[in-house]
Amino acid sequence: MKKKKSYTFRKFMTDIHLWLGLGSGIIIFLVCFSGTMLVFEEEIKSIFAEELKISAQSDKLSIEELQEQMSKEGAISSIAIPSAETEPYVFRIKTSPKDRRGSSFMVDPYSAKVLKPQKSSLDGFFGSMFRLHRWLLLDSKIGRPIVGVATIIFFFLSITGIIIWFPKKWKWKAFKPGLKIKFSAKWKRINHDLHNTLGFYSCIVLVVMILTGLCWSFGWYRDAGSMVLGTKIFGERGGAKINSKSEDLQVLKIGEIYDISNRELNYSGKTNITLPQDQKGVYQIRKYNDANWSPVTSDNLVIDSDGSVLKKELFKDKPLNVQIATLIKPIHTGAIFGKLSKIVYFLACLIATSLPVTGTIIWWNKFKKKKGKKKKKKKIAVR
Repeated sequence: MKKKKSYTFRKFMTDIHLWLGLGSGIIIFLVCFSGTMLVFEEEIKSIFAEELKISAQSDKLSIEELQEQMSKEGAISSIAIPSAETEPYVFRIKTSPKDRRGSSFMVDPYSAKVLKPQKSSLDGFFGSMFRLHRWLLLDSKIGRPIVGVATIIFFFLSITGIIIWFPKKWKWKAFKPGLKIKFSAKWKRINHDLHNTLGFYSCIVLVVMILTGLCWSFGWYRDAGSMVLGTKIFGERGGAKINSKSEDLQVLKIGEIYDISNRELNYSGKTNITLPQDQKGVYQIRKYNDANWSPVTSDNLVIDSDGSVLKKELFKDKPLNVQIATLIKPIHTGAIFGKLSKIVYFLACLIATSLPVTGTIIWWNKFKKKKGKKKKKKKIAVR
């Protein structure tokens, strides 16, 4: 008489992995698929966008001249000035009261030629992908918590998956099969390897995406993360409002404000200038160092209308916990190290999209196998 097998910890982890995966597979597939599409959104849009060809000439037009021309389009909220001589300036302009965020206008700094933003089907596609990724195309109050719960489940799937991946015997021969895909095997084995091996290689990146992504899903998670880091996540959005302290009637031109910012932040890089929107407003400067380790980190200045520097904030001087909190979004999207990290994130997202599919196929094959065994036992019993 056969002994009944004991219910081991490994079997418990396998069952959790199986049932959580089957229960959340469709949602995880949709969230990961849309995330994969969004990784290179800006790069794909730029391929299909109309190009503004710029040839460097003797002298650029002044920022004031360009500002005067662009003000005819509406209220200018910010100006992005590149470090390269052959790149356009980007003016963000509120063309109407409905245009809350403003529209981007690319401007040739030599000829003042303007390229207005072009609406395309890609805008609608990526807009849908964003809503699918964040809210499953539902109302945000309904979709956000559903995506959040599925993301938490995905975290447990990642942890249990790694536990299952480790062999019972910790010897190199036992580890080797889990590190490669045996393409010469039958399709069932190939499918198993695609799930097992690719899941292992992408796990760390996926866990980073999960832990950062939950910051958008739940306020309690964001607050807990802020407590762990010792600083508020997303706390710099907008920042504390600083009003003008100048009692002087002198108001500097934007070109002079730009020169001050270059003296304070003396390196080559893209500069984004947010203009004051009222008399008490100030200039907010954000500059990105071309030689920096990350294209998304910036140094910040707040400059009054008379040219006095009210605040200077260098990214390298911030404590590590504040730096991490500041970079939650680029860490989640893969923009943290530019194109290199985006490629890694794209591949990891692609693998994550495939995991619910390959996992379901593994379960279905095992289900059919068990069903076949039961039929055989019944036939033997009848005989």
